[in-house]
Order: sequence, then structure tokens, then C-alpha cells
Amino acid sequence: MPEPSPTARITFQPQGQTVQVPRGTLLLDAAAQVGLLIDLPCGGQGRCGLCKVKVHQGELTHRENPHLTPQQLAEGWVLACTARAAGDLVLEVPPREERERVETAAQRRAAPPALDWPRYPAVRQVVLKLKPPSLEDNAADLSRFRLALAQELGIENVAISLPQMRTLPGALRAEGWEVTATVEMAPSGLEARLVDLKSGAARGSLLGAAVDIGTTNVVVYLVDLRSGRLIEWASMPNKQAACGEDVISRILYSLRPNGLERLHRLAIEAINELLGELTRANQARSEDIYDMVVAANTTMAHLFLGIPPRYIREEPYIPATNVYPVTRAGELGIAINPNASITCIPSVAAYVGGDITAGVLSSGLFKTDKLTLFLDVGTNGEIVLGNADWMMTDACSAGPAFEGAGVRHGLRATKGAIDDVVISARTLEPTLRVMGEVPPRGICGSGMLSALADMLITGVVNKAGRINLPMVRERMGERCRARMGEHGVEYVLAWAPETGIGEDIVLTEVDISNIIRAKAAIYAGIAVMMRKVDIQPTDIQEVLIGGALGQHVNIEQAIQIGLLPDLPWERFKYLGNTSVRGAFNALLSLHARAKAEEIAGQMTYLELIADNTFMEEFTAALFLPHTNLDNFPSVKPLLMGGEQ
Repeated sequence: MPEPSPTARITFQPQGQTVQVPRGTLLLDAAAQVGLLIDLPCGGQGRCGLCKVKVHQGELTHRENPHLTPQQLAEGWVLACTARAAGDLVLEVPPREERERVETAAQRRAAPPALDWPRYPAVRQVVLKLKPPSLEDNAADLSRFRLALAQELGIENVAISLPQMRTLPGALRAEGWEVTATVEMAPSGLEARLVDLKSGAARGSLLGAAVDIGTTNVVVYLVDLRSGRLIEWASMPNKQAACGEDVISRILYSLRPNGLERLHRLAIEAINELLGELTRANQARSEDIYDMVVAANTTMAHLFLGIPPRYIREEPYIPATNVYPVTRAGELGIAINPNASITCIPSVAAYVGGDITAGVLSSGLFKTDKLTLFLDVGTNGEIVLGNADWMMTDACSAGPAFEGAGVRHGLRATKGAIDDVVISARTLEPTLRVMGEVPPRGICGSGMLSALADMLITGVVNKAGRINLPMVRERMGERCRARMGEHGVEYVLAWAPETGIGEDIVLTEVDISNIIRAKAAIYAGIAVMMRKVDIQPTDIQEVLIGGALGQHVNIEQAIQIGLLPDLPWERFKYLGNTSVRGAFNALLSLHARAKAEEIAGQMTYLELIADNTFMEEFTAALFLPHTNLDNFPSVKPLLMGGEQ
């Protein structure tokens, strides 16, 4: 009897792609070999159940998983991250749902962010008219070129690469010793690096790019370096989300075969796609983009540069670096001038990255006299407390609930997402606001916060986040929105005929528990820092909120559920995307760039896992709004009218 083949031939439909792999290969890894991207929000840990593929022919092995129902198993569905090929296979891979961009052209050309620094970009462009050599004046071409730059810009020395040196003689002579030089200045202003050299008076566009690589979204600003004008911006969902919704999942994915290379490539692809969109829309040339500044959390910066992030998630949580080497666009494959520098704003620690450094820079926290709390809430909650004299920072794992993951009908803030919920105190009926004014398809982070706040105030849920099923049934009668569902007790936000997905959109007690844990982690992170420096919430004079969630969250409702400290509303200020604005400032001013490095070194990092008070504060915050209602004096009267 012939020995079974040690390999398996796997065909993916409807793509029609085939790959030969060793028996025992994970289906996910086989798909990666032919370039198929299967959504993997949990990073391949078998926790999300979203990487389903259907077996049409062949044999495989797989372990049981609660995300697959008996009917799905009978139909041949398996999870690509847990199933392994046992022989030749024909698989069906469902099409990926593309994540929609929500910004409009008008928004993308909105008022530019303020530049609070003297405009002093790193890159300059100058036309030089050199004196031709002679028998009497026989200085070398490079010496002659350096002298002209010194006379024009005050530069004492300019560095030039070997490939540029090879083209220098011809470039100088092609147009009668007139050239256009694009140089990158050192902070001292006395040294520079030659970026580009063209014959003649070829002064063209002088552009730069400021980039925010977020866990959820990637944002690119296209900037005129001469005028300091923001030309236009564009954003898109981070393509790495297919390999994990949060940084921990992506770190785990990076450990897979070719995982790091793939995550690195996806980051580059997203930036290049946005750059291409911006240059086409503005009739610009990619080679005229001569400088790029990137702000990213520590994990995203590592993945962007192809640096292994493995030890960020392993105790004692040490990144490879917090200060990143300046690289060239050509080295990374960024589609701009290949000699352009790529500068990443420095991080502080494993979970406080360059995005927070950029946020402190753009918010002005580092120079204020007010005791200020800065928050950036996303899949992680990063917190900075301080003023011009001192700054302390920590980070807590809020999880992806605020980004729509880990919630049954969770959705990013995109068209079709419920982003605001008002529940009638009399009827307990909800009124919904939906992004894009279309039938709802799910609920985003701000919608979850507003729904939970109103559910608490109206008594639909108690302080522990449990739905008060008997009370709601009694109040609502036959059309009751509280019920026992497949995943436990749930509250119906929208009935199936009203939705864009053909099924009821609900918030379950499991969803509510996920949201409570996320808000508790953030509040606990704030509380631990306040305890460390012996201050009370009322001592905080200003609260600055950055990040995507901060643009949409209702302050009153965020206080009601215990996400934010109970302070007068006028102390809160929305700042939007402080990360990309910090990158914008650093792009246009070497002074701001130097200050960013200084800020990163000034912040004292508090590792919450090593602080034995964090779990105490976290446990106390696992109630709505908090175990101690005296911490929330404005909410306490609203809850004292009934048993909550």
C-alpha cells in the first residue's frame, strides 16, 4: 500500500488559488502563502470565531470551538486558525467585508491644525548658481557645491551619498553650473544632508507627510513645507486589523511564520495607498514629498519598521527601543522621494508610545501651569497627568470594546453605526442616532457609552450591569425589549425590520460587562496616578481628551458610567487626533521635533501591573459608576430614587 503523500494540495474558492503545503499546516498559514487575507481579530488564538472557512472536499483536523454551532460544523465550517490540513482540500473563503472610510472631501480639507512653533522645516530647497572652475580656480566639484550652499544657507557641511556623488559632476555642468538642491537640515542649522539635486532652476513642489499609525486607523496629512499649509488629509482602517484587533493580538500574529513581515508590509501598503490618493487628488508628484514624520504607539512603530515586538507583551514588557532610527523612504518602500527621511516620534515605554508623546506636544500639556489630565482612549487607554513642572503617564488595557470588537453587534464608527442612544424614562423605548442616516448595522463605542448611561439612569440595568428583566417586562408589556437571548439576557436597540442587517441589534449582558471592564481599567489608571501624587479629582483643572472616541463621547454620559472623573463639564476639552497633529508640528518645525524627544524623556512611566493598588482600584470601578458613589456626586442623586 503506497505511503500517503507528506503534502496537501489546498485550493481556495472562489479565488481559484492553489498551494502545496506539508500535512498539518494551519489553513490560515496556507492562505497566507497565496496572499489571501482572512480576518483574524484575535490574532489567531481561536477567540473571535471570525476566520470561518467552509470545507467542500477533503480531510482536516480541528479542535472544538464554542464559536461554531452544530449546524455550522455539519455544513463543513471550520476556523482557519485552528484547522489543519490532513490531505488535499477544496475550501471556500467568504469575501472580506471592506471597512468603509467615513471622511468627506470637505472634512479632509477642513481648517488646518494650529502650528504653535516657529516654522522651521527640516527640508529646504534652493537654486544655486555656481562659479565655473578654471585653471586658476580648480576646486573640486563637491567643494564648489558646498561653498555655494554655505553662502546661500549658512551650512558648513553637507553630507552626500556615493550614488549622488556619481551624478554630481554631470548635474552641475548640464545647465551651466546652475542646480536646484533639496537638503535636509540638521537641528543645529550648520550641517545638512543632500536629498535631491536637479540641473537648472528646477524649483518644484516641496511637500511633506505627517502620519498617524493607529491600531484602528491610519491617517496621512499632505503638507506644503514652504507655506506650512495642510493641503489635504486622508484616512483608512489599519489593514493590520485582519491580523488582530488589538496590539497584543498583532504581537502574537507577528510570531507566526512570516507574520512580522506581513504586518510590516500591511502598514506600508496602507500609507502608500493614502499617499497615492492624496497626490492624485492634488496633482502632486510622490517624488516631491521629501520628509515624513510618523507618530504611532510602541507596537505599531515596531511593526512599521519591521522590528520584532515580541517582548512588549512578555514580562517585564520591554520594547526593542523607544527611540527609533531615522530611515530612508526607499529602504522602507514608502512611495515618496526615496532619499526622504522617515522620522518616528519617540515612545516612552511598551504601552505609552510616540502617539502619546505627539499628543502631549500638540495639546500643550508640557507647558501649562494647570494640573492637567490627558486621555487617549482606544483599544488601550493612555493617560498623562501633570503640567510644565512634571508629567506622569501610564497605560491600561481597555480592550477593543470601544472600537466595536468583543461586542455582539459592535461596529467601528462608520456608516450604519449607532453612535447615540436616548432611552425614555417613561416608556424605556430607545431613540437612536445612526451615522450616515441609514438603517443601523451595529453600534460603535460612543453609542455603547450613551446606551449604557441611559440604561443605568432609567433602571434598565443596575450598578453591576445586570439587566432588570422583571421591571422592564412589567413596564413594556408585549413589545418588551429585554429578553433572554442566545447569549443570555439582552436589550434590543433596533428590531430586525428597522436594521440594515436583517436581524435585531442588541446589547447583551456580556457586552455590558466588556464595556464596564474597559471603563474600569481607564478609571483605575487615573485613580492610581492620583493616589501616587496625593491629589483628588477636584484638584484637576483641565481634562484633555484625544483619540477617535474622544471626538464623539458625551461627557455627561461618560461621567455617569464612571469612565471619567466627576468634574464640571467646562474643564473638559476635546482635541481630536492629537497624534497626527503632533506629527504635523514636528514635520514643520525642528524645534517641535526636538521638544518631542525632550517630552518623551521627561515623562515618568508608571507600570500598573507592578502597582499593587491597581487591582484594588479596578475592582472598585467594576460598577456603574463606581463602588463608592461619593466619587460621583453629580450621578448619585440620579440613582438614589430607586434600587439600582
